Amino acid sequence: MTTELNTLATALYVKIDDQLIASPDLAPERPQAGIQPRLSDAELVTLAVLSALLGFTSERRWLRYARAHLSGLFPYLPGQPGHNKRLRAATGLVLHLIRILGRDTSLWSDDVWVADSTPVECGRSRQTAQRSALAGLPVAFALTGAKADERTTLLGMLATDPDLLERHRGQDLIADMQYYGRDFEHSLAGEGIRLLRKARKGEPPRPGAHVFKPLRQTIESINQTLKGQLDLERHGGRTVAGVAIRVITRILALTTVIWHNDKTGQPTARSLTAYDH
Repeated sequence: MTTELNTLATALYVKIDDQLIASPDLAPERPQAGIQPRLSDAELVTLAVLSALLGFTSERRWLRYARAHLSGLFPYLPGQPGHNKRLRAATGLVLHLIRILGRDTSLWSDDVWVADSTPVECGRSRQTAQRSALAGLPVAFALTGAKADERTTLLGMLATDPDLLERHRGQDLIADMQYYGRDFEHSLAGEGIRLLRKARKGEPPRPGAHVFKPLRQTIESINQTLKGQLDLERHGGRTVAGVAIRVITRILALTTVIWHNDKTGQPTARSLTAYDH
């Protein structure tokens, strides 16, 4: 690994380990009687982030690479089935870490959010394709079916995290034209959020239109980082749980880079250049 990636891995491991010491209930449940795992939960999640940053989309290839090149950092690695089972069991921990790292950056206090959705491919076979018609700091996210209403999804994300709204009263939310509707905007306003979007056909001009174009480019750039550099679409998941942990691991990888760049004073918080090779 590069020196920069090694430093990031060490910093992330220490952060996770400290969190687990302070809040042991964050660790995945395991039987009270039994052998303690030789790979700690902090090592497990750090490995998953490194896998995403280094562009591995196959767990078997990643574990072979890690055994050959990372044995100094991770003396023990489980087999692929055991690794996969433990990583899926750590979904709650990964979700918690995304929020912990996000809060620990200077970007968390930003008073403008951008809402958007992007498809995540869940099948690449010819038959599947023929039938088909999952700085960019992640603040909240959700995985839904392709036919889900984006407005309902957004309101659901906010409803499940009241602490997020309590800490960000008076937030501006910039979204596309599909985020429309009187009841929808009323619900957002009730939570102290002002919706900014382009006017739909037949609507009078809406405030804030001059900021949409550069922020539209920002959100597209974020999606490209997740898909182009972190292989969001090539997740390899074959079950709902498998897709979920692979997607949120990539979101954690992006959050980790932003957190580390912010802490080390890098000029571009979302740059993966020092870590993706």
